[in-house]
Amino acid sequence: MLRMTSLKAQRIASNIVEICERLHNRNMLAAADGNISYRLSDDEILITPSGIAKAFMNAEQIAVINLKGEVLSGKPSSERLMHLEIFRATPKARAVIHAHPPTAIAWSIAQPTLIKLPSDCLSEVILATGDIPFVPYARPGTEQMGAVLKPFLPQHRALILRNHGAVTWGEDLDEAYRGMERIEHSAQILAAAKQIGTLHSLPKEEIEYLYELRKKIGDILL
Repeated sequence: MLRMTSLKAQRIASNIVEICERLHNRNMLAAADGNISYRLSDDEILITPSGIAKAFMNAEQIAVINLKGEVLSGKPSSERLMHLEIFRATPKARAVIHAHPPTAIAWSIAQPTLIKLPSDCLSEVILATGDIPFVPYARPGTEQMGAVLKPFLPQHRALILRNHGAVTWGEDLDEAYRGMERIEHSAQILAAAKQIGTLHSLPKEEIEYLYELRKKIGDILL
């Protein structure tokens, strides 16, 4: 049961349930896959439960843990160590989403030598997220899932986990959700382009311009 009884906790829990439903409707969650967390305070984190289909979850089933990983209530996700690593390494992070976007995962399986999604073809991806790196595979539910993220934090807010899924973080739940949408939508466009022909990056000078523009506007488009 949800230990936090404040109106804020109840509102956030309801938002988490809504986002789980949206991810399921976009085919980025199946069965009990995926997890979402939200840092409610400096030391209290709401996180989705383990072993429950996220599309049919209710707010009362959301668990509470602290930054040390101690369980305060409920049955938190077995992949909470990944969430905790992001919160510890990224003070700005308030929300973390882990989902299984199919096309993004397919890229990580089919293109094992790529270090990032080939997003230099897409101006809106450069502006909105910058690079979307592939994170080395880590065994689910282990401390390694957090360890492999360390080199990519806090500079990257959207990452593809090889042979597994994707993870995004944001300063609120909506930002983290938009990041996950961006990953899968970009992966779909690039996969379609590759089927039609050959991927072609934007000209080098245009890529440099877009990355410089991104530095000026920050992450407001994510």
